[in-house]
Amino acid sequence: MDILVIGGTGPTGPFIVNGLVARGHRVTILHTGRHEVDALPPESVVPHLHADPFDRDSFLAAIGTRSFDVVFAMYGRLRMLVDELVGRTPRLFSIGGVPVYPGYSNDEDRFPTGMRLGAAETDAFAPVGTYDETSIAELAGRGGRSDKVGKIIASEAMVFERHPDATHFRYPYIYGPNQVVPKEWSVVKRALDGRRHLIVADGGRTVETAAYVENVAQAVLAAVDHLDVSAGRVYNVGDDELYSRLQVAEIVAEELGHRFEIVNLPAEVARPAYPTLAHHTTQHRIVDTGRIRQELGYRDLVAPLEALRRTVRWQAEHLPAQHDKVVKVLQDPFDYEAEDALIARYQHFLADCAAVSFAREPGYSRAFYGPIDNPGTDWTRRRSG
Repeated sequence: MDILVIGGTGPTGPFIVNGLVARGHRVTILHTGRHEVDALPPESVVPHLHADPFDRDSFLAAIGTRSFDVVFAMYGRLRMLVDELVGRTPRLFSIGGVPVYPGYSNDEDRFPTGMRLGAAETDAFAPVGTYDETSIAELAGRGGRSDKVGKIIASEAMVFERHPDATHFRYPYIYGPNQVVPKEWSVVKRALDGRRHLIVADGGRTVETAAYVENVAQAVLAAVDHLDVSAGRVYNVGDDELYSRLQVAEIVAEELGHRFEIVNLPAEVARPAYPTLAHHTTQHRIVDTGRIRQELGYRDLVAPLEALRRTVRWQAEHLPAQHDKVVKVLQDPFDYEAEDALIARYQHFLADCAAVSFAREPGYSRAFYGPIDNPGTDWTRRRSG
């Protein structure tokens, strides 16, 4: 097939392009030309069109009168691209995100508050009927949603209005080499700096759907391999296994031969942990990926534990030289002096709380496995196994 990939130089792009080439497809990529990557095949194999996919005139000048069997809209102004590609391709593959689920960006969108765990593709906000900027602004204003979320919802709906046989992917947090906002760097750098204390919010228990770059490409390519099945479908994407913020920190420390002393603070005051959360609460944000597994046979190409280890090693090798650039998007000041002051105040608070006495000490309820049934067990150290 003759395939156009709009983008192709980001974290997942080279894996998708190389996968398409390996399958025997003729691939052309369209991107700005500002960012070339060595991981792509040579231009003699994969030609480049240089244009601004956010600008209609620039995009149209680059593609001319060409049409394609498949187009991947991975970068650019999706609503413009969707419009201009009508009649130029029978199969559009587009990329969106999980903010279309109520409770993802704003907990108050749902009752009870927060995103439903294991949100299926059908749990998203209802599509909007029109797609002009006024209607998008009205959509964004309802339920406290941001303008950006409103545009994501509208863009996804517009994909299927203009291209009923399209395949749309809702990307979660993507990790791995060249991630634009590498949340793991907040932990990796502290380990490299020999930082002993690591502050986590609400026990570091927060879990969010994530996907390694190569696994994302594997999911997208599975839809290409099953064009008939994937037509007109939306797919969530995510790794087979998910890790909490605390578990990610443990993996980072183990991979770098470091040891953290975890300091657990309530989310309201755990400000140094905010860059790893990337959300205003510690609610879980987990989507259901059953559809892509059942319909397309998706399975992870790289096991998540190994994927995180690779990510840690890559960041430790490459990001120290890019730290000043990364820290601007990560919004982590790495202010260890302030962190130590915060920890000291919290330790005083803990001492004050411990001094409060109860007429009868609260217990763990009369569960069959609890301390009351196992009086000799040290439950502060016990782990399930």
